[in-house]
Amino acid sequence: MDEGLSRAVSKAFVLLYQKGLIYQGTYIINWCPRCETALSNEEVEHRELKGHLYYILYPFVNKKGYLTVATTRPETLFGDTAVAVNPRDKRYKKIIGEKVILPFIKREIPVISHHL
Repeated sequence: MDEGLSRAVSKAFVLLYQKGLIYQGTYIINWCPRCETALSNEEVEHRELKGHLYYILYPFVNKKGYLTVATTRPETLFGDTAVAVNPRDKRYKKIIGEKVILPFIKREIPVISHHL
């Protein structure tokens, strides 16, 4: 995009924002990694892929037992800073605020609640 066109797009974006016609929300954005741009729902070609769901046991720090965490990306657990559970799910109400041990690293992390 040339510089003049880029400025025009930025100006239009700011104007639309100021008029309340665009806003920041919490939505999944379709993203093209090749073009590095957002895609509309109509541009997305869906493909079902077989994958794996891994179940990992996080031991509790101050009591016996484990919290079972399911993930499709076990390699990301090394960066875990907390385990989020749904506060509306009665299975987890009693463990919100507890601490668990991050497997392999043996680091304590909290169990927090989040409604999303």
